[in-house]
Amino acid sequence: MLADTRETSVVARAVAVLSAFTFRDSALSAAELARRARLPRSSAHRIIGDLVAEGLLERAPRGGYCLGMRLFELGLRAPRQRGLRDVAAPFLTDLRDATRQTVHLAVLDGAEVVYLDIIRTAPGPRLLSRVGGRMPATVTGVGKAILAFSPPQAVQAAVAARLPRLTPHSITDLATLRAQLRRIAETNTAYDVQEQAMGTSCCASAIFGCGGEVLGAVSVAGHTGTLRLEHVASAVRSTAAGVSRMFGGQVPAQS
Repeated sequence: MLADTRETSVVARAVAVLSAFTFRDSALSAAELARRARLPRSSAHRIIGDLVAEGLLERAPRGGYCLGMRLFELGLRAPRQRGLRDVAAPFLTDLRDATRQTVHLAVLDGAEVVYLDIIRTAPGPRLLSRVGGRMPATVTGVGKAILAFSPPQAVQAAVAARLPRLTPHSITDLATLRAQLRRIAETNTAYDVQEQAMGTSCCASAIFGCGGEVLGAVSVAGHTGTLRLEHVASAVRSTAAGVSRMFGGQVPAQS
């Protein structure tokens, strides 16, 4: 448990409370926040009250607390994410219109991807993803697309813990994952076939900067039974290439 002392800063304890939320959580009770943040309940209650007052947490309609709109607004001010989101926006709209499927833009943060933008379609499946939300990188098309072109240390950080099993189709074997990443690096085409949720699949491609570094990834997602991954792959790659060109980047040549 984090000690409630001067050595543990108020900021560190507030970050611990905010970081208690995972991609699966819509709301958490004060007791659960205290447990996950490893704080005494009295300290957690004080911090939760301060975060609610500042709009970083909000009271959930059915009880407990959820992440606040102000936190989302602050996140969008981060220069790298804002720049990528703004540049990619018209490309994402075109991709949605061309495929009539839900489109995602994401970046890698440790072992997870963070969704910067999502353009949904009315008939699309109910997806776990949300703007500002996180998902384990290894069960998503965008995550695998980014990892395929990431430095070895980034890949190691993403697989350091046990590979998550969200569905029976999630990859939990490291050798299988690495083999798939090698194939993705050859074509800049990554697939998630019911790996993060049953009944949904996606196709993703990485976006690159002027130095060949991977900036993020874009994907198209839809119902597994109706989404033809091979039919949307070219459009997804073209979208990623278009965004990359805006940053002066292109798919790195394979050695």
